[in-house]
Amino acid sequence: MNALTKIKNRLEKGFHICVGLDSDINKIPEHLKNEDDAILKFNKSIIENTSDIAGAFKINFAFYEKEGSKGMELLSRTLELIPDDVLVIGDAKRGDIGNTSQMYAQSMFEHYKLDASTLSPYMGYDSLSPFIDYTKNIHFILALTSNPGSHDFEKLDLISGKKVYQEVISKVSEWNKSKNLGIVFGATNLDELKDNIINFKDLFVLLPGVGAQGGDLEGIIRTFNEHSNNNYIINVSRALIYADSTEKFAEVSREVLKGYNRIIKDV
Repeated sequence: MNALTKIKNRLEKGFHICVGLDSDINKIPEHLKNEDDAILKFNKSIIENTSDIAGAFKINFAFYEKEGSKGMELLSRTLELIPDDVLVIGDAKRGDIGNTSQMYAQSMFEHYKLDASTLSPYMGYDSLSPFIDYTKNIHFILALTSNPGSHDFEKLDLISGKKVYQEVISKVSEWNKSKNLGIVFGATNLDELKDNIINFKDLFVLLPGVGAQGGDLEGIIRTFNEHSNNNYIINVSRALIYADSTEKFAEVSREVLKGYNRIIKDV
């Protein structure tokens, strides 16, 4: 099953929450910390309790790369635990000169067998095309992010009258020949979402910033509903996977996810 089929199947069922596996040994429940393969056991429990009702999973490479080869082995073992019918996003925000980008793309899609990537557009089309050429995979390109520093570059005015992030959205739409592209649009930017959603067209949208960062979940959902746009995935990491610190942490995470799903259905 290719990435486009995976995401469409989940979205049609109303599953729009992406579970972010930003797993940190300092934040997992205390009873797991001294066990062998503590993070793997934590990830396994989260995956088993959420995979049937999640829109996707997102693996943030930084949380694994910091442990070197051991961490990358952990990443691989975690990927093996995720059912084949769930989209898996490799969140590494790649984007470099063409031949380097080609190596990054091969790593993500041929070695790790990921379904989707996150990419930085700063170096332009030739830095992204090695990824875009993987037409059976989905590529989320940074447009307007949820961090305070988004003001430094993304919201700058261009001579054309557009903001930088608006030009990114326009370019990504132009590049979306195979209908496999998306954008990252921070959920903390609700006003900008309302003003720009009409320009998203058939792009997939990954929205970080709900949960610990305070994005307005109901406002996000309402905005997409008002524009009859179902192509969105809302990432939730800390507020979901660390919702409980007892031995029932995974069951609690499932209940939190079910709660998000109910909100999406009821808005």
